[in-house]
Amino acid sequence: MTAARYGLVGCHDCRQVSRPRPDGDQNKHACPRCSASLHPRKPASIAKTWALVLAAAILYIPANVLPVTRTTHLGSSQTDTIMSGVIYFITSGSWHIALIIFVASIVIPALKLVVLSFLLISIHWRWQWRPEERTRLYRLIAAIGRWSMVDIFVMSIMVGLLKLGLIASIEARQGIFFFGAVVVLTLLATESFDPRLIWDRMEDR
Repeated sequence: MTAARYGLVGCHDCRQVSRPRPDGDQNKHACPRCSASLHPRKPASIAKTWALVLAAAILYIPANVLPVTRTTHLGSSQTDTIMSGVIYFITSGSWHIALIIFVASIVIPALKLVVLSFLLISIHWRWQWRPEERTRLYRLIAAIGRWSMVDIFVMSIMVGLLKLGLIASIEARQGIFFFGAVVVLTLLATESFDPRLIWDRMEDR
């Protein structure tokens, strides 16, 4: 038996499980703990997640093609993309920094897009294949997705520190804004996805 069969609804904010009002209108029922609106499933979860995933996938291309930084040292300037920055750290011997940037900036956003697309397709076709593993996949990307913000934090610190006039300076270029948009969109897509939809097909069976 599930909570839904007993007429119970879980709050998306505080996780309190409560019973809807006597009129049975769950969409107008407020959580008794935090007063948030209660819904059996997140409203328009599939449509919102697809829209956010597609927007992030489109912006993922300029985020990796356009330069993210412009470094000026003793009058000479150089622009770098995310991948060229990774190559620079590898050739300079700082492979551990290159690994962090590569995983946080390239692997994690792409992994989130692939996993979310896979989950959405599985729900659309009502797959019954391994619901536990699909739920764990969602939990994995929800846990590691925020680590893509590491590059943005590092960039903001470097821009603030390396303002030395004509000696050396670094400034953000247009690619960093696309990358930031990708990170935010993937975070919103993960939040809008309702993993309980994975199990709805199992309940139907």
